[in-house]
Amino acid sequence: MEDESERVDWNDLKYFLEVARGGSLTRAADVLRVSQSTVGRRITELETRLATRLFARHQTGYHLTDEGRELLGRAQAVEDNMLAFERGASGLSPAVSGLVRLATTENLATDLVIPALPRLVARHPRLRLEIVTTTATVELGRRDADLALRVVRPTHGNLKARRLGEMSHGVYGHRDYLARHPAQAADPLAGRAVITWDEAHAHLPAAQWLAQRAPGAHVVLTASTLRAQIAAVRAGLGLAVLPDFLATGADFVRVLAPDQVFSDGVWLVIHADLAASSRVRAVADFLAEAVAGADAALSGRRAGQAQDERASC
Repeated sequence: MEDESERVDWNDLKYFLEVARGGSLTRAADVLRVSQSTVGRRITELETRLATRLFARHQTGYHLTDEGRELLGRAQAVEDNMLAFERGASGLSPAVSGLVRLATTENLATDLVIPALPRLVARHPRLRLEIVTTTATVELGRRDADLALRVVRPTHGNLKARRLGEMSHGVYGHRDYLARHPAQAADPLAGRAVITWDEAHAHLPAAQWLAQRAPGAHVVLTASTLRAQIAAVRAGLGLAVLPDFLATGADFVRVLAPDQVFSDGVWLVIHADLAASSRVRAVADFLAEAVAGADAALSGRRAGQAQDERASC
């Protein structure tokens, strides 16, 4: 007969997996939303139950032992099965209620989703939305989020992606800055300072486009958020690649139009196992409506959105 003390449940494996992924109790505690001491205690209890040392403790963090590495793949397989079960179970209730986690960027959250959110709340008062704002890829399969609104289409995973619209970008400067630094020859970027993403975000399309288009430009500021870049343009520091729907107001002047820069698709991404969930579908429908309602602004076609530099001369 199996000894109860030797059984390992799903919650035990959650702690093991998060410490293995993050290499520290602190990171695991942040993900699991518990205290660092709780994580340490659960790992010690798991090792005692298994009579196996899973991690070697060092000043640099927690490192898997040979035994821990051997168990890691099996634990990940259990996680995949449990998460698939949870996703399937979450779609059984027809009621539109409970928590839905949405992953998106800060600018889409604050300038598109949240202004339209009263409609969703009025329509489904028992629904609660949690918005995770990050430029990093969120793992829908691990239930870091239930669905995502992204400008990059995912290329892997058991996901369903739907293109809701497009978001265009232009190069913008403050009218006072442009007056102090008139265009040189035919290139509106020549001789002007630029504001761009920091090194941690150099993979983003706006950062890559600017690095290729103006490799020798004087970078006056790097920032980790669009909010900071918009503030820098407004302060007259230089030029930046911005989504057209965020560059509003008479002080923003477009020096390169969207057809000279680039546009991103706006993608709704849902894990396939959650496609039948009534609460996830309710949020997905709301997001489709929000993007459709802001289509003219997102695609740079809003009347009077921003002046073109040539028109302002």
